[in-house]
Amino acid sequence: MWDAFLQFLKRAGFAVPLDQLERDVTAPMVAAPAMHPVLMEVYRRDPLVSSLCERLVDLDEGLQEWRYRHVKMVQRTIGTKTGTGGSEGAAYLVTTLNRPIFPDLWAIRTDF
Repeated sequence: MWDAFLQFLKRAGFAVPLDQLERDVTAPMVAAPAMHPVLMEVYRRDPLVSSLCERLVDLDEGLQEWRYRHVKMVQRTIGTKTGTGGSEGAAYLVTTLNRPIFPDLWAIRTDF
């Protein structure tokens, strides 16, 4: 979804860095500081696209809330037992709680 959004931004005339457009889409998402000025320009220049950014943040926040509820359900159900597929169960799930799917949209919050 993020990569499609970056392509959309490029078509809309924003200067999306080439390395972001050509990134390995199978790699985990990490914040790309070179995207931050681009996203700040979106928020300053285009209310409609910035509204789309906010919907992505809403989606991301909802997923993080779901992860939290999932951890609690697993802890309540199996405690510290091994999870499905041999995972570490709740211990592994806890490590995913603060891992946003759109890290750049969170990283720019302090720049508003």
